[in-house]
Amino acid sequence: MSDTTTSGDRGVKALGDAGDPGDTLVTDTELTVNAPDVILPKIGGVVVVGRSPGQLAWIRLKRDRVALASTWVLGFFAAVVILAPVIQWLYGVDPEEGFSLLLSSASNSYGMPIGTAGGVSGDHWLGLTIGDGKDVLMQLVFGARTSLFIAVVSAAAGVGIGVVIGVVAGYVGGFADKVLTWFIDFALAFPFFLFALALVPTINTRISDEFGAIALWKRVATLMAIFIIFGWMYTARIVRGQVISLREREYVEAARAAGAGSGHILFRQLLPNIWAPIIVTFSLAVPTIVTAEAALSFLSIGITEPTPDLGRMIANSVRNLSNVGFAPPAILLPGITIFVLVLAFNLLGDALRDALDPRSAK
Repeated sequence: MSDTTTSGDRGVKALGDAGDPGDTLVTDTELTVNAPDVILPKIGGVVVVGRSPGQLAWIRLKRDRVALASTWVLGFFAAVVILAPVIQWLYGVDPEEGFSLLLSSASNSYGMPIGTAGGVSGDHWLGLTIGDGKDVLMQLVFGARTSLFIAVVSAAAGVGIGVVIGVVAGYVGGFADKVLTWFIDFALAFPFFLFALALVPTINTRISDEFGAIALWKRVATLMAIFIIFGWMYTARIVRGQVISLREREYVEAARAAGAGSGHILFRQLLPNIWAPIIVTFSLAVPTIVTAEAALSFLSIGITEPTPDLGRMIANSVRNLSNVGFAPPAILLPGITIFVLVLAFNLLGDALRDALDPRSAK
């Protein structure tokens, strides 16, 4: 609950945190709280303002220009991913369609897009990919869709599992906590990429059909399973520590004294008070998985042809760079897209952490 300080009948100073910047001494007709769009009328000559932690976090977040810029960037990517079929329909090019007639057939530059800057034209705004002649813009749009779908679903599932295990370990304590903590530490000791390089090809061999082909949904499910298996431990450790610090608080003791069951205490008393680190963990897990997925596809053990993928676009460009020539859009844009996407998620995650924990800025 926020403190309030009255100044006779002339106004009120609304305080969120001690020393929170942006506090304003207002007139007796209106109250502006940290933002010009929040105005409260006078009630009985004195304005009393109470702001929840969520409201305070939102006010801090709105003041952070880096957070706002990151949100706009991620909103743009989300719109592109959601509207990918509409963009394809308006653009008139299939992402898996190759334009071999627009590639050079000369022996010294075989597969190089013909034209300026790698085949940039009115029909292909960002040119064509080297070797197979696919439209770069459509590859970027649907490649980002593939990467974000895998990353968001995997991060959500991993965070969910980590929350359940962390809550149980922190609340139950005793032998169960020791066993779960030991298992978390044991799982964290495994190097992700080494096991991914060993597990993904082995699993793909098992799930392939008699012709050696693997359905797209099986490849995606395999990658998400790997990311989930190796992605829940950090959340579990953070949540466990938070629950241990909260389980002896007065409101938990009051709930026990009132006869509340463990389920009520866990999901109605403890969990709502640890949502802040959970959100931050999720926002930082997504870019990690985007990078990991691109790396696995770069190594040809992730998403394969003909499904568009940012990591494989980089691999194809690097492989053909020394053979046929330099096509700037096809070579540079996939890496720039991954860089911007990961940077925006990381900056937003840092901003969320600062907004949800005001002590981090002090």
